[in-house]
Amino acid sequence: MSDRSRSIIFAAVLCLVCGTLLTAASNGLKDIQQRNIMSDRRKNILKSVGLIQKHKQYSAAQIDNIYERNISRLLVDEKGDLLGENRDGTPADKWGLPIYLYINQKGLIEAYIIPVDTRGLWGKILGYIAIKNDGSTIMGFTIYKHSETPGLGGEIEQNWFQNNFVGKKIIEPSGAFVAISIAKGKAADSVPKERYSHYVDGISGATLTGKFLTKGLKDLLTNYEAVSVKFRNIREYCKTNQNTPWCRR
Repeated sequence: MSDRSRSIIFAAVLCLVCGTLLTAASNGLKDIQQRNIMSDRRKNILKSVGLIQKHKQYSAAQIDNIYERNISRLLVDEKGDLLGENRDGTPADKWGLPIYLYINQKGLIEAYIIPVDTRGLWGKILGYIAIKNDGSTIMGFTIYKHSETPGLGGEIEQNWFQNNFVGKKIIEPSGAFVAISIAKGKAADSVPKERYSHYVDGISGATLTGKFLTKGLKDLLTNYEAVSVKFRNIREYCKTNQNTPWCRR
């Protein structure tokens, strides 16, 4: 056998062995990766309602413990009604809207949490937005994944930006739905005073990221508006729907 043939065989065997080892490592780490992804999402859900501190480190076990004691995941339809396990044999996860309830130790609903999944400038923006049980006031906002430009649109992951959402309103005093918008620069400098409660400060040099996020949040909150309306009119709603989770407050 020539030296050339031996070299080709050696290279082929080496590629096969390396490929096998990489595949085995990838499959072996898959469960760990999935657990880390789930823990990170749970951590952001907890952050959105202030159940954990943003600057403190928590173990996966601590995150799971706090989550399981306080958070309940449900599915709703476009009318804001709870769903069963399936519809025409199709798993509810395929067509229902996921929602998370923050239930305090007395069994009362403090807030509901909506997963954010919207377009950004360069890719998806994923996170959570929490609404207080009044159905109109933002309790918290978090981002756990995005592809925005570091130092510009990437600032959406910073606490200073996310904290701007706390206390903002998704409805006008009249009760009309308006969602929440990202201002161009400081909201106090560019937004009329009467609309200031519906805007958060924008990011300098990241106007497009703000526009995409504004549209995405409006579409998202519109989809969940039926749930928000139920919370805004909870007393009337619970007179005839006492056994639903919405009435646990």
